[in-house]
Amino acid sequence: MGDAYPAKRLVALNEKGRRIGEDHPCAVLTNHEVDIVFILHEEGWGCRRIARKLEVSRALIRKILKGELRGQFPARFKLILEG
Repeated sequence: MGDAYPAKRLVALNEKGRRIGEDHPCAVLTNHEVDIVFILHEEGWGCRRIARKLEVSRALIRKILKGELRGQFPARFKLILEG
């Protein structure tokens, strides 16, 4: 039998009420993978090497490291229904 109720989860929102982080519809990397980007960079890995490892573009890695992407903190969370 299927579940009678759809699954629920929290999504992060910025101050304008828009989804951020891995909850954004256009997100390519998970929050964990973004953490890995910073760890590898601190260990001396270059943008090209990180991009190859995560199979994304160098431009994406540079934007993450500069804070142009994934530089927002959640202002609040919203409970959504999946399914």
